[in-house]
Amino acid sequence: MSRRVALALGSGGARGFAHIGVIQVLDERGFEVVAVAGSSMGALVGGVMAAGRLKEFTEWATGLKQRDVLRLLDPKWALAGVLAADRLIDHLDGFLDDALIEDLPIPYTAVATDITSRREVWFQKGLLRSAIRASIAIPGLITPVVVDGRVLADGGLLNPVPIEPTASVPADLTVAVSLLARRPDHESAAPIRAAAKRTRSSDWRARLRHARSPETVPPPVELRLSEVIMNSLDAMQDMISRYRMAGLPPDVHIAVPVTAAGVLDFHHAGAMVTLGRELATKALDDAGY
Repeated sequence: MSRRVALALGSGGARGFAHIGVIQVLDERGFEVVAVAGSSMGALVGGVMAAGRLKEFTEWATGLKQRDVLRLLDPKWALAGVLAADRLIDHLDGFLDDALIEDLPIPYTAVATDITSRREVWFQKGLLRSAIRASIAIPGLITPVVVDGRVLADGGLLNPVPIEPTASVPADLTVAVSLLARRPDHESAAPIRAAAKRTRSSDWRARLRHARSPETVPPPVELRLSEVIMNSLDAMQDMISRYRMAGLPPDVHIAVPVTAAGVLDFHHAGAMVTLGRELATKALDDAGY
């Protein structure tokens, strides 16, 4: 008899392709996913899985080149976000068609954020691709959408790893996949005490360029707005997810390092799928599953 899994898939842009590897390992080990909830990229991968099109989606994603990504993200400099991403969603129509959430074979929730009322919005019925589009609207990068008068953006703003929507579904265990793994154990999380002083703009640019470990991510040639936005959101969402999972801990937590890929590095899908498989295998082994 297969074991029933409630699956919570976190936000984190292109690192979310690791969700595919996790799902593959769960399937190979005989687990049955009986509920899935996702924020942002987690909503996308979870939705494609629930629609039964994960295999075709994976083949497409792992074949993406950097030029393909630029074309799909559709830069629109005059909009409320740099990237419209409408071409990406249009392309997903081939995988999602006009699927309705309530018709999916397993309970599915896409989490978005109403940035006016500061509340989570759980899409549990309606057009699947529209729910995904609302959930992936990264503030400052991908334009938000308006649904029923609500201005909706990335679900990860308030719930980076949405475990709560799966809580009502009977399951043997809950598996949560976050894309914001904590800093290495040797790095302290304690506040840094420092003296304020005048600095030149070139100094803080150099510090931000080297904010990530040089062994894992080469520092960019120059500071970019997208990097400032995404580094800021990653820091915020990491803290939120830790507090929320402390209140509702999963049985298995699979944590993808924030340094594994940039948020918009969708052309690294193959490497992220492989990493997801490796991390899922280790986490399940360690938990005795």
